[in-house]
Amino acid sequence: MKSNITREEAYELLHKYNKEAFHIQHALTVEGVLRWYAKELGYTEEEEYWGITGLLHDIDFELYPEEHCKKAPELLKEGGVGDDMIYSICCHGYGICCDLEPKHEMENVLFAVDELTGLIWSAALMRPSKSVMDMEVKSLKKKFKDKKFAAGCSRDVIRTGAERLGWELDDLFEKTIEAMRSCEAEIAAFMETYEE
Repeated sequence: MKSNITREEAYELLHKYNKEAFHIQHALTVEGVLRWYAKELGYTEEEEYWGITGLLHDIDFELYPEEHCKKAPELLKEGGVGDDMIYSICCHGYGICCDLEPKHEMENVLFAVDELTGLIWSAALMRPSKSVMDMEVKSLKKKFKDKKFAAGCSRDVIRTGAERLGWELDDLFEKTIEAMRSCEAEIAAFMETYEE
């Protein structure tokens, strides 16, 4: 799996349609998490593809929330993104806003971690440290069970994502916390200088 565009071009494309700091931070987080998973799961040579897919996965969400994963192909094609990556990006909305099913392991990882990174970040913000560095799986599990906490993060999608990967929920939690630790400092430094 190879990307048709560079990381720099991908970020410019993302920023063309996304200005809110929240959306930029989420995109960078999912990018970092997918890069970590690429290395962890033995796809090091595809890290760039995984990362750029993560970076661009919500390209249409800020401006076109009602057309999420439906408007994306048009925006991505205009930006020079290849058909394989467009599919990889859009299938993270499988069963929610589109009927493209994740096939590749990377697509299933994206499906599983998109909602989960939001839940983990919300849980981190409740901690005195405001960080994932000291987060444990057991505290995340408590937040996961509390349906009122970060209610916008679908527990069903997270569960389905773990099942699609053939992983226990605890394994998905542990790996994704670790993946977020790997990129937290870099993203925080970038967001300090970010201007909409």
